[in-house]
Amino acid sequence: MKKWQDKEEFKKIFTEKAHVLWEKELRDLTLNEVYQTIAYMIRDLVSEDWIRTNEVYAEQKAKQVYYFSIEFLLGRLLQSNLIGIGLEDICRQGLEDLGWKLEDVVPQERDPGLGNGGLGRLAACFIDSLAALQLPGHGCSIRYQYGLFNQRIVDGQQVELPDNWLVNGYPWEVKRVDKAVNVRFGGNAYMRPTEDGELECVHENYSSVRAVPYDVPVIGYHNDTVNTLRLWRAEYSREDLYRELTLGDRHRAFRYKNNVQLISRFLYPEDSTEDGRRLRLMQEYFMVSAGLQSIVRHYKRKYKESMYKFDQYIAIHINDTHPALVVPELMRILLDEEGMAWEDAWDITCRTVAYTNHTILPEAMEKWSIPMFQSLLPRIYLIVEEINNRWLKEVRRLYPGDENKARSVAILWDGQVHMAHLSVLGSHSVNGVAEIHSQILKDSTLHQFYTIFPNRFSNKTNGVTHRRWLIEANPQLSDLIDEAIGDEWRLEPSKLIRLKTVSSDSAFLDKLAKVKKARKEILADYIKKEYDTNIAVDSIFDIQIKRIHLYKRQLLNILGILHLYYTLKANPDLRVRPHTFLFGGKAASGYGEAKQTIKLINVVANMINRDKQVNKQLKVLFLENYNVSLGQLLFPAADVSEQISTAGKEASGTGNMKFMMNGAITLGTMDGANVEICREVGMEHCVIFGLRAEEVMNYYMHGGYSSWNMYSSDPRIRQLMNSLVDGSINGEHFGMLYESLLDRNDEFFVLKDFAAYCEAHTEISRRYANQKQWFHSSAINIAHSGYFSSDRTIQQYASDIWRIKPVKV
Repeated sequence: MKKWQDKEEFKKIFTEKAHVLWEKELRDLTLNEVYQTIAYMIRDLVSEDWIRTNEVYAEQKAKQVYYFSIEFLLGRLLQSNLIGIGLEDICRQGLEDLGWKLEDVVPQERDPGLGNGGLGRLAACFIDSLAALQLPGHGCSIRYQYGLFNQRIVDGQQVELPDNWLVNGYPWEVKRVDKAVNVRFGGNAYMRPTEDGELECVHENYSSVRAVPYDVPVIGYHNDTVNTLRLWRAEYSREDLYRELTLGDRHRAFRYKNNVQLISRFLYPEDSTEDGRRLRLMQEYFMVSAGLQSIVRHYKRKYKESMYKFDQYIAIHINDTHPALVVPELMRILLDEEGMAWEDAWDITCRTVAYTNHTILPEAMEKWSIPMFQSLLPRIYLIVEEINNRWLKEVRRLYPGDENKARSVAILWDGQVHMAHLSVLGSHSVNGVAEIHSQILKDSTLHQFYTIFPNRFSNKTNGVTHRRWLIEANPQLSDLIDEAIGDEWRLEPSKLIRLKTVSSDSAFLDKLAKVKKARKEILADYIKKEYDTNIAVDSIFDIQIKRIHLYKRQLLNILGILHLYYTLKANPDLRVRPHTFLFGGKAASGYGEAKQTIKLINVVANMINRDKQVNKQLKVLFLENYNVSLGQLLFPAADVSEQISTAGKEASGTGNMKFMMNGAITLGTMDGANVEICREVGMEHCVIFGLRAEEVMNYYMHGGYSSWNMYSSDPRIRQLMNSLVDGSINGEHFGMLYESLLDRNDEFFVLKDFAAYCEAHTEISRRYANQKQWFHSSAINIAHSGYFSSDRTIQQYASDIWRIKPVKV
């Protein structure tokens, strides 16, 4: 890569580029135009490496992995790409000479609306690590016109506004019109005999959707590798539009055009209606079919190998069940287009595909109604039906007379298509994302499959990229780590463990405390600017940021805060260590309890923050529209990481890893990756409370828990529950939450864990009083966070599942 040699060369290229792009003088450029100019300059820089990377993979016939995910939560790319190519300082200096600050330019980039939560952020970390480790791997998803939604808080309630993230274009993407493919929906499909006695499929009267790829470069850190994130946009086929028009029905033609464009318009369309579910299924097949057609075409043109060797050169990974249709779609290509026998096609498919499961909640497992599936994807349904018939025949041979066994592993059952079952059956590898999660999959959620395919299951604990969440998000801490142990950790995050050698050094801990204070000041300045609220930087910053869900128990957090408020009101002379409680996260638009939880947090916050008797000791704030960029402000500033999901419910969590990487102490349950974090750092460097997963499971299976008994026996709980419905919280009523906790018997054990949670907070305050010991724990957490780098995770996937090796470009 030919880099800018110095700031003078940067300024020269910038000036030329800006004149060509905008046809105006530099002094007239908007900040957004400055951002886009630099983005195009970076793209120009890496374009040669991007082309060369793909050429080298083909020349060496390297095995490549394609990571299919319905979302990729990328975050802004300008600063991360500048860091990746080692030109951040030159860019900053050049911009200053031209009259701008990089810190003012970076926020001009909108967070791409390509993802929502942990699933999408994991995918983004994974493709980052693939490029950093020079592994041949690419992402595949949809180019959504609108993200999930922009969250605004109005009168304490979540309001959803359109996330039109593409309003100013996206300079990182390259449209590849020549690589478009067609995806078929609807019509009717049937098998007919050929002249030689074989069967062939006829698929007729279908509608075609044109899938156009937009490629985004994924730049390796300080190397010449540039992998690809391919995003597909749905466009109407002019031939189909013309056919509708020639039938004389303009309304039908316009309806076809609109339905096609809907496919890539919204991330996660509302699925509470039949039309919404149908659109989601269309999205999933659209992404899968377009991606697979593209991969097969590239393989045949560049590798020139037999399709019978496909799995030797191609690995396909499905991130949760949204891309599960990879299995029947690959079968369709091998059967219908390559003319393979069923047994050969199935063998190649299973050896090619691997599946990561992200949930242990049976109700969250994707299922589709057979009539809808069959009408929308008639050829795919025939294949799924044949997979199911052959599979159940085998199960009944292995377990004669055991219809419960057949039911528990069927793909088609009770009028539904079970996507998790299809994913397990059609892949050679199934993994969970934390040790406890993987064990629960084997013991419970997918137990019947585990008894049949024990060697297919493994664990791959999640990780996060330290390049985004430490080097970029927290340069102050990164510089301090360099000073303490050198900078080798930037390339090999496992070397962060060397920090243990200075974790008791007073001089180092004093510097660590100063870094934390500096990051708290940066966040406090942001909150003052955005919310006109002052927060005390010497208070404990206690933060919970994640999707709002009953099992993630933001409700437990706010009830604990409300109890603390009541305690202070009842004891005016009581003094507690000042706390700033911060929340962030979106609730699904149709999830009533989650939205009411947001309302409760905001009403309680308003009540506390206005109360002069307590607001010097307590401050509560809900930060709206949580995204990657806001996370980069919050993780470095946190003292306490709230990871309080019901034990056995969170698959892994990755926010817990980002917090520990930035020196926060985990306050959490023994759930997801918390278990491994505690094992790595030691129980003395985190605070654990509450039921364990086996206790939760025991209550579910055998009963014995009554939330009304908790209400009767604990006056604190009784006061809190009454206040939800008696108007004592600023005159508001929260009947939906009251019902979930008492009338529906507290499914996620908020009240059962309440006393232990209060004790855990007391322990946090006790530890924080000893600042040297607190920052010793902070240093230990940072030192062990190298284990939770996505580089470690991806190396395990590469060697154990995908069988791919680094390729030097």
